[in-house]
Order: sequence, then C-alpha cells, then structure tokens
Amino acid sequence: MTKPFRLVCLALMSCAVLVAGCANVPEESQPEVLTPRGAQMSSPDVKEPDRNLDALSVVRAFAHASALPTENNAGARVYLDEQVRQKWSPVQGFTVIDDTFGTVYDTTQPQDPNERSVVLRGFTVGELGADAAFTSGKNSYEWTYKVRRQADGQWRLVDPPPKIVLAESDFIANYFRVPVYFIAPESNVLVPDLRYVAAKPQSGLPGRVVNLLLGGPSNGLIGAVKTAIPEQTTLETNVQANKDGSLVVPLSGVGDQGQDIRKLMAAQIVQSLQSVTTSRVQLLGDGRSLVSGHDAWLPSELPSNGSLTAPAAELQGLMVVNGRVRSLADGQPVSGPAGDGSVGILSAAQSLDGKRLALVENDHGKQQLRVGEFGGEMPRVSLYGSSLTRPTWRPTLTVGGVASELWTVVDDKQVLRVSRSADGRWLPQVVNADEIATIGQITALRLSRDGTRAALIVNGQLVIASVARAQDSVTLRMPKVVRGGGDLTGVVDVDWAGPDVVIAATTSASQPVVKVPIDGLRADPFNSSNLTPPVHAVAAAPGRSVMVADSGGLWTASDIGEVWRPHQPSSVNGVETPFYPG
Repeated sequence: MTKPFRLVCLALMSCAVLVAGCANVPEESQPEVLTPRGAQMSSPDVKEPDRNLDALSVVRAFAHASALPTENNAGARVYLDEQVRQKWSPVQGFTVIDDTFGTVYDTTQPQDPNERSVVLRGFTVGELGADAAFTSGKNSYEWTYKVRRQADGQWRLVDPPPKIVLAESDFIANYFRVPVYFIAPESNVLVPDLRYVAAKPQSGLPGRVVNLLLGGPSNGLIGAVKTAIPEQTTLETNVQANKDGSLVVPLSGVGDQGQDIRKLMAAQIVQSLQSVTTSRVQLLGDGRSLVSGHDAWLPSELPSNGSLTAPAAELQGLMVVNGRVRSLADGQPVSGPAGDGSVGILSAAQSLDGKRLALVENDHGKQQLRVGEFGGEMPRVSLYGSSLTRPTWRPTLTVGGVASELWTVVDDKQVLRVSRSADGRWLPQVVNADEIATIGQITALRLSRDGTRAALIVNGQLVIASVARAQDSVTLRMPKVVRGGGDLTGVVDVDWAGPDVVIAATTSASQPVVKVPIDGLRADPFNSSNLTPPVHAVAAAPGRSVMVADSGGLWTASDIGEVWRPHQPSSVNGVETPFYPG
C-alpha cells in the first residue's frame, strides 16, 4: 500500500469515526472531494516525528501531541505503531497532568530488544469529562507504555492509554473555556456552565459552542437548570459568517414555540457566543428569523437580569460587630433587635432583595435561628443546635419578589432550608446532602445568587455542588472538591463574587484570600499586604469590592493585585463577619 493511499484511508476512517460519534454537522463549511493531495492538505500542521527519537522522547512527544484534537487526534496518532494508529479510539474526555511529569524506563523490561516499557509519572491537575466540563483535583498519576522499534528503526507506541493524557500548559494552549448559558428554575435568569472546546480551527469555535448548548447542561448542573431550547433542535448547517459580518446560526427543529420561549432561546445562544465573537448573531429557526421582527442580535439587546442576581446599589452591606448588626456604610447599628444589643448575635444574613434578615443567636449555650423583616422584630424559628452556619438566602429571581427561603447547616452535618409558609411561619425542611456527608463536616454554606449552586466548606476544603429541585425535595448533588489535594486547604470562609467565581479565605499566611473559578483550573491569590493572618471572614458580590476580616480589622480590595485598604469607618473594632445581601 502506497503512503498517499494510506493517508487517504486514514482520513476516510477519521471522518467515519467523527460521523458515527456525533450527530452534529461538521465544523468546516466547504466540503471538498478527498484526493491524495487533499488528504495531505487536510492536516497541514501534522508531520511525522523527528527521526531517531528514543523511546522516552516518543512517550513525551505523544503526551504533548495529544492536546491537538483536530483531525481525530492525527497529531498524536503519528507516534503510534502503524496498526495501532488505525484502530486507536480513546474514550471521551481526558486527564490533565502537571507540566513537570517525568518519563523513565520501567525497572522490568521486555526480553525482546525491540521493545521498551516506559513509565509516565506525574500529578493530575484535573479531568475533562465527556460533557466538556473540567473537574480539578491533584492526585498521583502513572501509566506504563509499551514502545516497539519499527522496521525502519523508529520507536512507536503500541498500547496508548484508553483516556488521553496531556500536560496542563498544552491544555490551556489548545482548549478554550466558554460559559454556556442555561436558565435558573422559576425564572428567566441565565446561569453560566463552564465548558471547554478546542480552540482550533478558530472559525469553528462558534459552532462548537452552539453544539454544547444544544446538548444540554453539564452533568453537574442537571436538575439545577433548565433550557428553553427544544430537545429536538439541531444545527441545520454550520455556524458561519455572513457577507455583512454577522454570524448566522441556522437552527432546525424549533417547532411551534411561542415568542417568549424563542426570546429565551435567543438569550441563551447570544450570551453563550459572547466569549467567542463580537459580531451580531443572526438567529434562524426552521429557515426564518427565530424571533419575529428581530433578525440579528448583540448581547446589549438582551434583557438584563443583573438586578435579580446582584445587590441593589443602595444595599451597601452589613457586619456583625460585638453581637450587633451594623451598617458597612457608616458603622451604625441597624434598627430593631438586630442592632439594639438585646440579642447576642453570632452571624447574620440579609436577603438579596434587602427586605429580610436572618440571625443566629447564642442562647444559653445553644445556637438559635431568628428571621424577620429588616429593621423589625426578629421572632425565633424552631431551629437550633450546638452550631448553626451563617444563614444564606435563596434569591427570588423575579421582579418585586420577596425572599422566602434561607439555608443553614446544623451541627456541621444536617443541611436545612427554612421556608415561609402561607400563614407566615418559617418551617425547616431537610435538604438531601448525602453526597456531601461522604466528604466530611460542613462548616459553611453559601448559595449562589442565582440559586443553582452552593459553595461549601467541608473539612477545610472548598466544595461546589449543584442545587437540584424536584417537586417534593431539594438535593445537593455532584459535589466537587475544588483543587482537592492541591494548594487550596484550610478554607475558613467563602462567598460568591459572581455566578461562576468565588472568593475563599484560608488559614494560609502566604495566600490568605484566593479568587477561584468554580471549576478550579486555577486559583489567583490576592495580595496579602496589610493583612494580619489569620483571615476569618470574607464578603463578595458582583460589582462590589472584596471585604475580609482579620485580627487587625476590616479590609477591602477590588482586585487580586491591589493592596488591602482599611475599611471606613476604621474605628469599628471586633468585626466578626462582614456580608453583602444574598
């Protein structure tokens, strides 16, 4: 078999695998007849390995080349034995390892002088799942490769691992993180779902993003979000640029959806594409404008729901100081029992709408929950224990809505939501947190301000879980330890700076405050200047400065590189907890 003919066969096999494994249209908009010359041109960046590589170098080169997903991983296949490269079919997803991985010869080598056993050792950074969502986690990694000398004297792999393994820097260079947007329950609020797509070819990025959206949420958000896009909806042809510079997204299978649903579909698609294009987006549904009277869209033309997931400007935040709730703006106590000293307050939370307040008080050695109108009476709720975590409010996500549900954790293990009944009583209900219990004790819990996720501190680790709501139950599902086994330990407090990023306070003297995306791929420490560790509390919210409390007082910073400034009024001492509404 001649080399050009072999290349044609390989290219045809790659196409067959892609068609069989995915119902979506291909990303290249102009199909062409496959010829030997065309086959050579289909992978212009793929070349045979340098000659005379030793077995160790072949394994390392294979790992680096595995980061190139184009042409059915053609860049990695060239390091495989001729027969193996034709049948290699790795499972979806891959393992990301630290850049400092090593390759060594196994202590036990085959008797055949034309074979070598090479061990790749390192530490994982995380896993990219079949759903294109990343889960961070540091663990030891090891795989033994068999390498065989070919007839031409070159070393090639004969047993690649079933799951692709690639280095972190290669992952970052070749994959692009995109927030794909779904909808919070009982609302029209968009929720980002962090996913990863191949960065090249760049022209296919919008199509890959739309295909992720059409495929539904990642496994971790199933049950926590919804979508307006009908299940049968597909891309009729490729997403491609129009002559006027707009991006055309031609959908089929939209059906007879009403205008309100079509507008929600448009919001999901346009918002999801925002990270990969600045062009107007022309949306077609079954050959005509998806939304009647609105042909092409910009993100600025979408309805804004930011006011439903961020505190209003006039709600400047509160703090617990020496058992009283005071204003962050001027340090003055709030009205009513929360601020007059009649209640020994340990922690507190203001609802996102600002209308209600929840308190945890110390009542003769036990901790008791109180809930009431902000500035008014604070009646006790039938909920107490040896410890209660600081309350956290579920948002209403509707215009003019009033918060009617808050959460807390009793005795570090039982997660409860407290809901307001029709007759005005606040009634505790158990949240199914069985998956969290397997990790350890819960010392803090904060609901995201779109209500679809929870950030928890479990055994000093940061954990992100989704909030799945059924008709008669609520479950914290698929908890993920963020950067588990790595550098994010000793976490003492956490808050949501945005829908997909949190700020964590830790016991670390070198990294007392850290900004972390919820998938944990990276962690950016704040400047530690002026802080006096340990930091014991943190407050964050969209569009607000981060605020922390340490042994020296209350400090604020707007970004990770900024030096911490003392919060005014600086005369207030003994701050236990600063907090923004939510």
